Amino acid sequence: MENHIRLFVAVTLPAALHTYLSQQVHQYQHSSIRFVPEQNLHLTLYFIGNVPQEQLPAISQAIKEVAMQHQPFTLVLEQLEPGPKLRSPRLVWARFRQSQPYEQLSQELTRVLAPEPPKEQKAIPHVTVARFRKDKPAPKNLPVIVPDQEMQLPVDSISLWRSELKSPHPVYSILETFPLQHNP
Repeated sequence: MENHIRLFVAVTLPAALHTYLSQQVHQYQHSSIRFVPEQNLHLTLYFIGNVPQEQLPAISQAIKEVAMQHQPFTLVLEQLEPGPKLRSPRLVWARFRQSQPYEQLSQELTRVLAPEPPKEQKAIPHVTVARFRKDKPAPKNLPVIVPDQEMQLPVDSISLWRSELKSPHPVYSILETFPLQHNP
């Protein structure tokens, strides 16, 4: 897999949201929780996975074409909570309100980038802020944190990110950013 690169498409978080999440996540102190490093926080639209490096230009072009077909939109943070299932959580996430523009963008990226026809599933806009360790029991009775003021995530561009698996956390870097620019 020397000639392969691990990729995903995501939205970069604005500074105010980064700061808010970094402050709130400390309410989830538990020995089985591993926090996502602040510099790794992002909102994933589509995880591409490991692909041959020579496919990078075609992937980049496909993302650019999708971005050109979508208008900017704004997501609103609903709450931080254990998830994706409250009764059997695997992580702590910052979950945003459902958004049709997000859903359409995520589905279009999946349709264009998936190696096989994708299964129909609802995309939930979220940022993973912590994961539960698999070698320890999952914590119980974690709080659900509802922001006391509206926290927004403006989505006016999407980025192609590289993920390098390292210890103790992966290292992410943005390879290219594409503005959303559809004019109806």
